[in-house]
Amino acid sequence: MGIAANIRRVGLSVVVPCFDEETGLQELRRRLTAACRRQMGDDYEIVLIDDGSKDGTWPAMQAIASDDRNVVALRLARNYGHQLALTAGLTVCQGQRILIIDADLQDPPELLPQMMALMDQGADVVYGQRITREGETWVKRASAWAFYRVLDRMVDVPIAADTGDFRLMSRRALDLLNSMPERHRFIRGMVSWIGLKQVPLLYERKARYAGKTKYPIRKMISLAVDAVTSFSTVPLRFASHLGIILGFAAMLYLAYVILQWARGDVVEGWTSVISIVLIIGSIQLFVMGIMGAYLGRMFMETKQRPMFVIADIVASKVGKKITAAE
Repeated sequence: MGIAANIRRVGLSVVVPCFDEETGLQELRRRLTAACRRQMGDDYEIVLIDDGSKDGTWPAMQAIASDDRNVVALRLARNYGHQLALTAGLTVCQGQRILIIDADLQDPPELLPQMMALMDQGADVVYGQRITREGETWVKRASAWAFYRVLDRMVDVPIAADTGDFRLMSRRALDLLNSMPERHRFIRGMVSWIGLKQVPLLYERKARYAGKTKYPIRKMISLAVDAVTSFSTVPLRFASHLGIILGFAAMLYLAYVILQWARGDVVEGWTSVISIVLIIGSIQLFVMGIMGAYLGRMFMETKQRPMFVIADIVASKVGKKITAAE
């Protein structure tokens, strides 16, 4: 990328994807800086990624990065979504250990010492596992609970329940993660796939410091689809099993029709025919939709386009603004 040579290696990188987080950036900076200085002294960097924000997030990031030599600010060329924005930050960061955290401060940066202590004991990944979720509606809590339980039954790789992307990773684990080329990314699942030693840290998740959630139901459903299609072929197997069951039922019904025809007990009418056609047709469309989701992913992967484009990087530690693309 031509960027790494300009940025010194540090002991810790904190990677923070941001979208419309202008109101909370100063508090985010204050708490992250306090946690990092307490643990690392001056041997850290905070990487802020602006994922195409529509408010004043980028000017605020520029001001922070220009004023603080431990802060690197990235601006993506457009809104790519949380997972790709996070990927951009993970690609650029230079830490030997990497803390992933969201900008809303629901995940407390003050847990850094406990996470570092667990990594000192040999863990490659320390992931936050929520005990409670403050400030969220019952719909959000219920959908999240159902998501992780259903996902656990469908995927081939164990993914811990009630976890987000909040985690501390070793450089070894990050290098393995960055070597994965897929563009439809479900990072917590990809990290689980890596293996190595991964341990949980239980904590209470707080309400957002400012602003509103960037993960409405629509985006949660999209993330769930990415999670399932990235780590499981269960939907395809389900489609196959459904086809076998319906084929068997169709054979039974065909036998019944032939028997009724032989007995001369045929009732003319269209209700039953139309009902069967509608049922089978809808199931066929459902199965085709599942197959289409997988084919669509394959199509996008074969294009080999860059996952994201970095429009600007501001880092006072290198004394200039860098423009780069990934």
